[in-house]
Amino acid sequence: MVSKIPTAVGVGLRLPHFKDFLETPRPNISWLEVHPENYKIGSSLKILEQIRQDYPLSLHGVGLSLGSPSLDPEHLKFLKSLCDRLNPGLVSEHVAWSVLEGHYLNDLLPLPYTQESLNLLVQNIQQTQEFLGREILVENPSSYLTFHQSTFSEEVFMVEVATRSGCKILLDINNVYVSATNHGFCPRAYIETFRGLDLVKEMHLAGHHRVRADFLVDDHGSAISEEVWDLYEYALKISGPVPTLVEWDNNVPSLEILLGEAKKAEKIMEGIHETV
Repeated sequence: MVSKIPTAVGVGLRLPHFKDFLETPRPNISWLEVHPENYKIGSSLKILEQIRQDYPLSLHGVGLSLGSPSLDPEHLKFLKSLCDRLNPGLVSEHVAWSVLEGHYLNDLLPLPYTQESLNLLVQNIQQTQEFLGREILVENPSSYLTFHQSTFSEEVFMVEVATRSGCKILLDINNVYVSATNHGFCPRAYIETFRGLDLVKEMHLAGHHRVRADFLVDDHGSAISEEVWDLYEYALKISGPVPTLVEWDNNVPSLEILLGEAKKAEKIMEGIHETV
């Protein structure tokens, strides 16, 4: 059974496209990513197991809440059972929090970049990796505010988290661009931080909504912008080609349009392959 995620472009598998991936001939894409929380109940897990026979699979969690004071043991058990059942090539989560004292918030909330947050996040990542028996990747957030308490820049915080915990980084290029626009920092300087560190093992691409010139919302509801394409090419030159995922979660288009975005990413990656 296929498990390793190739150094190629994949797409997020969403409900409107299930039928496409069950038909013959199969859509031409290298790998698929799903949110594990969508497969806790219902018949969709059996459908995913069918699709899994033909495509390498990545699990990209949104509910573990690595930034919370403690992890939910039941969620960890669920995630491990899904990993054992699906044998995903990659498992990833977010540098964020969404759970506190049994209260679940439908968002990925930011952390202050402090030593206290760093220690907590490292502890939770190490607990997750030990429980799952595998390395995970953590994703940089999109953000709309900063904390006066922060003593690290986000990019340095991400490096420290990965270095101390033993995890790797899922670099979301759209998130970098959104946060850079909202907070006024240089996105290329952010990405330059990872040069030579061998920490970035996956990248994400997505669309965003421009509220005004200096404020963007990461909504995953549109085509990837030219600015994000340019930043993606730059990131590949810094970190080298890695598995790349095209996300489109809202206003989900036809599979043909989604695969068209993936082909654009493939062309950029092929160009980088030729120069490294």
